[in-house]
Amino acid sequence: MIYEGKAITVKALEGGIVELNFDLKGESVNKFNRLTLSELRQSVDAIKADGSIKGVIVTSGKDVFIVGADITEFVENFKLPDEELVAGNLEANKIFSDFEDLAVPTVVAINGIALGGGFEMCLAGDYRVASESAKIGLPEVKLGIYPGFGGTVRLPRVIGTDNAIEWIASGKENKAADALKVGAVDAVVAPAKLKDAALDLVKRAISGELDYKAKRQPKLEKIKLNAIEQMMAFETAKGFVAGQAGPNYPAPVEAIKTIQKAANFGRDKALEVEAAGFVKLAKTSVAESLVGLFLNDQDLKKKAKQHDEIARDVKLAAVLGAGIMGGGIAYQSASKGTPILMKDIREEGIQLGLSEAAKLLGKRVEKGRLAPAKMAEALNAIRPTMSYGDFGNVDIVVEAVVENPKVKQIVLAEVEDAVKEDAILASNTSTISISLLAKALKRPENFVGMHFFNPVHMMPLVEVIRGEKSSDVAVATTVAYAKKMGKNPIVVNDCPGFLVNRVLFPYFGGFGKLLEFGVDFVRIDKVMEKFGWPMGPAYLSDVVGIDTGHHGRDVMAEGFPDRMAVEGKTAVDVMYDANRLGQKNGKGFYAYETDKRGKPKKVQDPEAYELLKAIVKEQRELTDEDIINFMMIPLCMETVRCLEDGIVETAAEADMGLIYGIGFPPFRGGALRYIDSIGVAEFVALADKYAELGALYHPTAKLREMAAKGQKFFG
Repeated sequence: MIYEGKAITVKALEGGIVELNFDLKGESVNKFNRLTLSELRQSVDAIKADGSIKGVIVTSGKDVFIVGADITEFVENFKLPDEELVAGNLEANKIFSDFEDLAVPTVVAINGIALGGGFEMCLAGDYRVASESAKIGLPEVKLGIYPGFGGTVRLPRVIGTDNAIEWIASGKENKAADALKVGAVDAVVAPAKLKDAALDLVKRAISGELDYKAKRQPKLEKIKLNAIEQMMAFETAKGFVAGQAGPNYPAPVEAIKTIQKAANFGRDKALEVEAAGFVKLAKTSVAESLVGLFLNDQDLKKKAKQHDEIARDVKLAAVLGAGIMGGGIAYQSASKGTPILMKDIREEGIQLGLSEAAKLLGKRVEKGRLAPAKMAEALNAIRPTMSYGDFGNVDIVVEAVVENPKVKQIVLAEVEDAVKEDAILASNTSTISISLLAKALKRPENFVGMHFFNPVHMMPLVEVIRGEKSSDVAVATTVAYAKKMGKNPIVVNDCPGFLVNRVLFPYFGGFGKLLEFGVDFVRIDKVMEKFGWPMGPAYLSDVVGIDTGHHGRDVMAEGFPDRMAVEGKTAVDVMYDANRLGQKNGKGFYAYETDKRGKPKKVQDPEAYELLKAIVKEQRELTDEDIINFMMIPLCMETVRCLEDGIVETAAEADMGLIYGIGFPPFRGGALRYIDSIGVAEFVALADKYAELGALYHPTAKLREMAAKGQKFFG
């Protein structure tokens, strides 16, 4: 053994060839943490010191190659002074460069996922051979940063600037075959032949059949583009990528600027340019939020996994109520491998549900994401029915009928008599108390909420709601089923609106107050979209449905009368009374026309402005900042209350619920991280400025206490 550590070993094979193997002890994957980097330094030094070595192959002892840097270390590292962070980055890069500069040929065998720092390790090798199942890429922009271990330097010199910009700016994972097409890898082989292929390559390089030094040389030199070619490549790319990424995500454009700045330098100077730009991005609030988001997501997955021990396997599911929502749930279940019965009392409902599922599957076939045979398989896994005859074998039933407590209770009591004793019943209610609905059931311990968001196939969140009598097994089984459907489940406790809608309605409450002060809803939409929301509150109301919002508002007002009840007519009442229900009937705050692709396109409608005049109480001159505060303070304050009331267990779950459920701007990290970014004390002071607007704007006693103690929700 030439070197043996806890993450890396280097052992002799045959004919002067050594194998540098990544196998981080105690972990399911390899990652570049401090230990691994330190051992790579020692491994490279050991190889350099041994004159008998003629070639190196790099392998992994895990199912993946290297998943990237250890992101848990980012939070601490990014707080270091700039100079220290740059120095640390360059020190790490020196290890990769010293590996690249070894006096012998090097071949990296990529057996699985090689992302971020894992792929940057591959780029430092002379040759790369990948398994057919490998996935490689540089996804750092998704964390608000760009590659920091030489990715912006080596990749453009290996696959050309255009390809490198696309890989780095998109952050996407690439299949082995696609990597081969652009030259990111030199060969793709069956998994079983990977090590043999790496050995064959290194032997050919040792014998002189392959000129590894010539292969290495372009990575050490400047990019081979003249001034005009550089201008065309970089300026066009910057404009396009800026348009795609938007102003709130600077990393993709900064990556291109870094490649451009470093284009006329050799490797070592180019790495210095990369390090300086990397540190600049690491210090942004966007990076802090997106790294926090990643870590929150990991926490969420760990929590969901804890339920696996007691969860029952769902082999057959059912959905009650077809239509768009039922069809979406049926599609999601069937497409992920769980057969599902779809029951409705009307033939038209069944047909609507089936056509919704067929439409969604058809779109995947059109885009090449699903084979036609798989589409047929998924459609066959949806069994329509108008009776409970086949419900005896069902493991879980998702009720998705009309949002009316009496109707839901009747339907749930009916289905309870038709299923086996241990079957789980789950209501897809968006606002109604699970404990209230459970009163109609003989086995309330088998009943939970399972709140999907519309459209089901696109929205990643499922709220699993624990009622007063819901058992741990019922909750765990529902969480496991949601995961099996490809969703991110969050367990919340029961209250009107649960987590997401309880927090969303105060946001709409702020919108209503702005309208009462005569602020133009189009302006409000533009301000909130610029803030980072995917759509402004007026447009969102139309998309959700004015009738849905009207009903939800009444439920929330009854549940939280101290702060959510309103006096007199509101904008929603005016629209509802005028039968302007939003996109579903072509008129809401906006009117809707059909565009060339058959999708609804919003246009301004004078009639909406005329109707809103009736609810204006006074005309106020408000700034864009006021508009943001009117809406964000109540949303954030209600999120704080949900955490304090134990509706959600952790700040991470609260924030992820809003990001996955209502599209809270990811670069802001969630409502509680947004408060942290302002400062808890500063947020309390800001809320006090708007106290006259009502109880939704009043900080809780605990939040005031946090402010006084200088505490944060994260860190």
